[in-house]
Amino acid sequence: MQTLWKSKKKKLHTRKIEISTYEYDEQRILVEGFLKDDRYQKTHAPTGETFPRGVIHHMGIRLLINCSSFVIEDVDADLISVPRNVCRETLQCLSPVKGMIITRGFTAKVKKLVGGTKGCTHLLELLLAMAPTAVQGFAAHQSRKPVAFDPDRMKFILKYLINTCHAWREDGPVVQMHSKKIQAMTKDAV
Repeated sequence: MQTLWKSKKKKLHTRKIEISTYEYDEQRILVEGFLKDDRYQKTHAPTGETFPRGVIHHMGIRLLINCSSFVIEDVDADLISVPRNVCRETLQCLSPVKGMIITRGFTAKVKKLVGGTKGCTHLLELLLAMAPTAVQGFAAHQSRKPVAFDPDRMKFILKYLINTCHAWREDGPVVQMHSKKIQAMTKDAV
């Protein structure tokens, strides 16, 4: 792999995705993301078109997320820069995600609703990167103040995290530890 790094030449393209989460109110967060593609030379498409160097895609999405349910309450997209005017026809393509819950299966559902010819591949890619960021934003929003372990709250959190990655796999040590803690506290409460 080291030899690959030594062979770097002239930069051709950069894609930057930046996602931030903001407190909206006590119950909701705003997740804002931007995708920007820069090309560092003039390009010639097989169609005969020529595109100047510079920004080829620049777009943003804002999601209003309800922290009690992970429901997307509102979605807004902005096509700041696109290669063709016809691309602007996709501006409202993300409307069907309004009301969806960010949980397991979200990616497949979103791809089915707004993927392919129904939308913009770049907006879709950005939206799919924003979903796990919403979970991180939720965690930051909820953990601003110290709280005691709450079995019901932990059950809610586990519902969204189980099997989302290796660390949170159902049979893994992290989930087992929290499940045992929930059982012990639930048993003590009875």
